[in-house]
Amino acid sequence: MSGWVAIVGLGPGRESLVTPEVRSVLADATDVIGYIPYVKRITPRDGLTLHASDNRVEIDRATHALTLAQSGARVVVVSSGDPGVFAMASAVFEAYEAQPRFADVPITVHPGITAMLAASAALGAPLGHDFCCINLSDNLKPWSVIENRLRMAARGDFAMAFYNPRSKSRPVQFGHALAILREECAPGTLISFARNVSHDDQRLVTVPLSEATEDMADMRTLVIVGNSATRRVGPYLYTPRSAEA
Repeated sequence: MSGWVAIVGLGPGRESLVTPEVRSVLADATDVIGYIPYVKRITPRDGLTLHASDNRVEIDRATHALTLAQSGARVVVVSSGDPGVFAMASAVFEAYEAQPRFADVPITVHPGITAMLAASAALGAPLGHDFCCINLSDNLKPWSVIENRLRMAARGDFAMAFYNPRSKSRPVQFGHALAILREECAPGTLISFARNVSHDDQRLVTVPLSEATEDMADMRTLVIVGNSATRRVGPYLYTPRSAEA
């Protein structure tokens, strides 16, 4: 069998942030599989078939990729950002584990620049010390799990990056998250909203936690909450690498 599956990250949006390694893998592909907006980022060419699908069929998409590879196709599964951060790498391995018939399919994972890291760079260095990353969507885990992780991260004085803070189908969860943070963090804790990071219409807003409102975030917003030491310096935001006992 000459087929394979490569799982790649296309970065946060700007084409210059797609890694050379990912470009090389895409150039060798016969098939590209992914969520509709991400597949649209791939330039069509002779010998390449594009397979776009809806956002909530990740296991079906992964199974499709593995099946194509088993028949000899060179398949690239695309995600935005990094494929291992709330993206398709886990789904592919879940399908791979569930179906022993795929045991001979070679799989590689090629990293990309996450929205979290792109947002942090645009702001300065708010993730300069210990931090954690939390997906605020409760589609695949109960809200009680999210709430516990939020509280524990805040009590540990971690800086935090939030993916999927608020959507039309989940309009209230981010408000609940802000309420939890206000219970656990100081009012002056800095919280940043990076919308459409790395795109031409990128928008960065930083306010004290006491001034943050739920309508400041949507699905195109990456939220970064600083720790107790995060501070402004000129137009920049950073968290010192040193910490007091």
